[in-house]
Amino acid sequence: MTSIPLVDLGAQHAAVADEVAAGWQQVLARTAFIGGPQVAAFEREYAEFISVAHCVAVANGTDAIEIALRAVGVGPGDECILPANTFIATAEAVVRAGATPVLVDCADDGSYLIDTDAAEAAVTPRTAAVVPVHLYGQAAPVERLLPLARKTGIRLVEDAAQAQGARRNGTSAGALGDAAATSFYPGKNLGAYGDAGAAMTNSAAVADRMRMIRDHGSPRKYEHEVIGVNSRLDTLQAVVLSAKLRRLAAWNAARQAAAARYDELLSGYDAIGLPRTLDGNEHVWHLYTVRVPQRDRVLKELHAAGIGAGIHYPAPIHLTPAFAGLGYAEGAFPVAEQAAGELLSLPLFPEITAAQQERVVSVLTSAL
Repeated sequence: MTSIPLVDLGAQHAAVADEVAAGWQQVLARTAFIGGPQVAAFEREYAEFISVAHCVAVANGTDAIEIALRAVGVGPGDECILPANTFIATAEAVVRAGATPVLVDCADDGSYLIDTDAAEAAVTPRTAAVVPVHLYGQAAPVERLLPLARKTGIRLVEDAAQAQGARRNGTSAGALGDAAATSFYPGKNLGAYGDAGAAMTNSAAVADRMRMIRDHGSPRKYEHEVIGVNSRLDTLQAVVLSAKLRRLAAWNAARQAAAARYDELLSGYDAIGLPRTLDGNEHVWHLYTVRVPQRDRVLKELHAAGIGAGIHYPAPIHLTPAFAGLGYAEGAFPVAEQAAGELLSLPLFPEITAAQQERVVSVLTSAL
């Protein structure tokens, strides 16, 4: 029995192996391992890809969120509103920026994106930013938060780690707010061969501050204007990311075709809740996440059959021990809590075949 992985990074590497090897040879010959010309080239290429003025490459996605928050002025004593249904890094970055996470539920509309009404209701005089998370490959409805932000001066900082190439009403995820952050973790639609990330903005002043924060608070060598961090993208990773970026649009199109095939194969099964794409969104399907009863039992049966399904995420932020101190009780965010017990991510990657998807669906429906 041949197993089907959740993500097939080997197949993706085969498409770029020669280009990456040649690029790495150039880096090794020049020995510019940090801040080499390939880093600047990738920053320009990714900024152009999402139609944003500035891309600042950093060491990982968590750093990118922290740096973006700090660059727009978030700091100690501030509050940042974010959804309970997200990876823990979003909340960690808020704390690392010196602020307090204020959680809200996700929308009960099948998208599991931030509930914008709840976000607006959570605003206090201490609110400095709202952090909408573009989840599973589609953008949050950021435009619903813009009037509030413009009226109050609250900043919108996008967590775009799962939405590289996604668009909302024609604008790319990462170019919808005041600043944004993304992760190039290997399993992302655009993934490095290790940790990597980037912060983005259309503001030259914010971009300058991002660059300064990522490099020990230094605008120039040995001049340190603020306390920064050490979060620079390795040149070797920039080579990988540039090679993959040239193929990302085609890979995203293949993901969209695979998601449509899942939709067709799974239609008619009342026990399976299919993912919903919001009107105005171009979904790039970082994950294909369905809702099923007895999720943990079903997951075990999938794994026993060699199907590499996964869970994103098994606990909302407020029910993790790390953030118990925020004081939210179980039941505080019922939509996110119920979703955490029922959502199941099925194998999805650009190279997945129709036969593989048919087998996934066969095992899934048999388990149900």
